Amino acid sequence: MSQRPPVSVCILVFDAVEVLDFAGPYEVFTTASRMHGKRNPGAAALFDVACVSRDGQPIQARAGLRVLPEHSFADHPRCDLLLVPGGVVDAAMACPQTLAWIARTAAQAQITASVCTGAFLLAASGVVRTGRVTTHWEDSSDLQQRFPALTVCDDPRWIDNGQVVTSAGISAGIDMCLHLVARLGGLELAQLTARQMDYHGSFED
Repeated sequence: MSQRPPVSVCILVFDAVEVLDFAGPYEVFTTASRMHGKRNPGAAALFDVACVSRDGQPIQARAGLRVLPEHSFADHPRCDLLLVPGGVVDAAMACPQTLAWIARTAAQAQITASVCTGAFLLAASGVVRTGRVTTHWEDSSDLQQRFPALTVCDDPRWIDNGQVVTSAGISAGIDMCLHLVARLGGLELAQLTARQMDYHGSFED
């Protein structure tokens, strides 16, 4: 019997990205893949995770951490799940190539998700135009002012609209990604992943 290919997760990284916004999801999906392998010896990996920057060159995350992405906008693999983190997003929002890539990649992805102020990039790129979204509590009023057609909600840790999923700030991205693991791989796998990470969050419906 042929095995289904891994879910390809592409995580956008850019200068001044918030470290936990991308590193938390990276840890969730790679740990979930490892737990899936333990439960299913010999099975193909459930998730294939890679970081993507505009030109494939190292970026400097917020607080100075340097990150070496695996791919550029021009050479990344297919993207089933696009993850757009936040941080200081002003430069990314002002970059036409970045916004165009987000829009183009989201159109081909099964799921597009944002963490924290990554919601601004989804809105600026036209990926989300209406509906309920969330972001970091400190930035919710700004998001609402800039994109008044959205309904920005402060309380949820994450909001799943089907093809687009948004989360609140920083650590909420871990909850959202565990929810996505449950959605794509089952609740038991998400629970095993959280247990392996020693993480006690709110990711179950």
